[in-house]
Amino acid sequence: MSTVRWGILSTARHFEKIMLPAFRQARSAELAAVASRDGERARAFAQQHRIPSSYASYEALLGDPTIDAVYIPLPNNLHKEWAIKAAQAGKHVLCEKPIALNAAEAEEMAAAFRQAGRILTETFQWRHHPQASAVKELIEDGTIGEVRLIDAGFSFLIERQDDIRLDPKLGGGSLYDVGCYPVSLARFMLDAEPLAVTAQAHWTERGVDDRMVATLEFPNGALAQINCGFSLPLRRYYEVIGPVGSLFVNRAYNPVGDRASEIVHYGDDRMMIETVRLEAANSYALMIEDFNRAVSGEAAPRFPAEDAIKNMRVIDALYQSAREGGTVEVAR
Repeated sequence: MSTVRWGILSTARHFEKIMLPAFRQARSAELAAVASRDGERARAFAQQHRIPSSYASYEALLGDPTIDAVYIPLPNNLHKEWAIKAAQAGKHVLCEKPIALNAAEAEEMAAAFRQAGRILTETFQWRHHPQASAVKELIEDGTIGEVRLIDAGFSFLIERQDDIRLDPKLGGGSLYDVGCYPVSLARFMLDAEPLAVTAQAHWTERGVDDRMVATLEFPNGALAQINCGFSLPLRRYYEVIGPVGSLFVNRAYNPVGDRASEIVHYGDDRMMIETVRLEAANSYALMIEDFNRAVSGEAAPRFPAEDAIKNMRVIDALYQSAREGGTVEVAR
């Protein structure tokens, strides 16, 4: 696999704490440049983290012909703009979730990348962890019978009212930030797209959802119950349930690289049958390596832009249902 030279748009905390170590660990990934709208901040960040180049604007980084791919951890409302600009500059893009504010934006982004002949993917890194693959293999082996219900949630408590995730102008909202994970989880485990959804939400005074519960109806009769929130304690679980048992995962969407992960297999009487333990793995690094293989032409990306569009169609329907009430069909 040839080395992929990466540029980073922003010195965001998530990049510094989570993604930067993953880039260091990932094979064939070279952190080549970082950009900030504050040139001094970019220089200091690059020096601190031994990144060779820094730029005082995102445009300047995109103009660097030695950069192959760009990671975008910007606020949600900026994803479309800078991803399209990156495509037009000839860069591949790994974009933070949610990939856009709606499916129409995601489709516009995907079209720009098709035209440029470049790759666009969304950062649901948990799908690259052996934990997710192991659960799906257990399902396919018939361990719990045909899946009939998925119960999945992701929440944490935000206490600072100036948090950008509470700002509607920046694309704030718990469904955008954490609810998108259980949506993608249900689609991934069932290998299908929901037909319709119903949702209820609690809205802040500023107009963003800080709690949501929803039901997703799938073609084979399976249902998924999902919940998310910013006004609840830390929860990041899912349970896949069939007629003869279930598979429960507690640390579901961000399994850490320094700790083994577990899948608990319950029988039909809710008695534990076994605990499947998996070795520690950095799912962020595995995601970057998958992207690098695609950029190098060795394999197609496991989760192309079309998958992100489908996830956004479900999110669009969930927001419509939460605002208007009733069941909403998911666009095709």
